Amino acid sequence: VRRRPGAPESRLDAEVVIGGRLGPGEAVVLRMYGRLALHAESVVLPLLAPDAPVVTWWYGAPPHRIEHDPLGVLAGRRITDTSLAEDPLGALRTRADDYAPGDTDLAWARATPWRALCASGLDSVDDPVSAASVTGAAGDTTRALVAGWLRSRLGVEVALVDAPGQAVTAVELQVQDAPVQLRAGTGSTAVLSRPGRPDRVVPMEARDLGDLLAEELRRLDPDETYAAALAAATGTEGLSSRPPTRTHVWHDPTEAADPDPALTTA
Repeated sequence: VRRRPGAPESRLDAEVVIGGRLGPGEAVVLRMYGRLALHAESVVLPLLAPDAPVVTWWYGAPPHRIEHDPLGVLAGRRITDTSLAEDPLGALRTRADDYAPGDTDLAWARATPWRALCASGLDSVDDPVSAASVTGAAGDTTRALVAGWLRSRLGVEVALVDAPGQAVTAVELQVQDAPVQLRAGTGSTAVLSRPGRPDRVVPMEARDLGDLLAEELRRLDPDETYAAALAAATGTEGLSSRPPTRTHVWHDPTEAADPDPALTTA
């Protein structure tokens, strides 16, 4: 769905795509112009199969409030990408303030390889982790969520260390006096260092957008682990206890002083 509510005339252009650039299967591309774009749900709903799960993905900057977008309200699973916002960390805090069970963000999917590596690094480690640090690009939401995940799972303070380059370049888990270190290696690899053992090189393939979306589409129930990580990353409480549904609140982006980019370009 592409919406242009600021267009001078209301118009709907539709395209049915079978295979091709959108991958296998069928797709309907709807381009809505003018005031019609403010009522996208009236065009989309008749195309949905009864009782089929609905997932809404904003492929640009995330919305300020999902309740302002009827396409987000009708979905049971909602996928945003805070990395595309002008202020990614500010957008992550907004996502926490606006959170409802069923929300997720692609920054969380990007954190999956590092979460798996951390879990692997603590295999056969009996002593508790006393502190941790996450090194990576300043202001990156994947780094923030990795740190939030460690706080929520381990109950320890997690330091954020700025470094140029990737979203996350290293994680250090302090276990007594011998840290477990995980760092990005050369190419698509990572290096796991544990005391008393040789370094282990493990694959860490870069994943494209399709892989990230596929991961989020594998589960259609609320992701409580993401909610806990988001809460810890932003200092917000009670995310999992919020109601899973939203009520649409009318919002006209063409009249707003601060128009929501997700409602004018999505």
